[in-house]
Amino acid sequence: MHRTHQTLLPRRLAELDLAWCLRFNQASHRRGIERLFAVVSRLGDGVFWYALMLALLFVQGSAALPVVARMLAAGALALVLYKWLKSRTTRLRPCARNERIRATVAPLDEYSFPSGHTLHAVSFSIVAVYYYPALIWLLGPFTLLVALSRMVLGLHYPSDVLAGALLGAALATLALRF
Repeated sequence: MHRTHQTLLPRRLAELDLAWCLRFNQASHRRGIERLFAVVSRLGDGVFWYALMLALLFVQGSAALPVVARMLAAGALALVLYKWLKSRTTRLRPCARNERIRATVAPLDEYSFPSGHTLHAVSFSIVAVYYYPALIWLLGPFTLLVALSRMVLGLHYPSDVLAGALLGAALATLALRF
């Protein structure tokens, strides 16, 4: 009985992950929502974050250098970590595993675990908000939209996004310690 419970739990979690993925992806069937999340996802590719770093340097001058350096360090660690994890887990994207899930933008790579967009968004946001708390009003909603975009667009399971968020928070914490 104990062994059966252990095998049922991962299956139930996978079923729940898929069910939520389908629910989020249903939102992409509305053209306006699809466009919004496609734009957010594209900005989350790096455009928004690099623009933020440049804006901080422009507005704050050399005072922003430690912030930008920590954001870049967190981003570099995030890139290495998520590429390594993707190569080890090789979890196919939901749109590649289930015909009911429609990818509305082209994925950057083949695998889904963890969400690199979410990992970067969370890590960059935590570092920036640590130094500039007023940015929470911009970065909080944007980071949430980036995370949601990955599921709405059919590219990630909720567990991919949750893992990306947790890893991003850990990397930001690490970047802020040094």
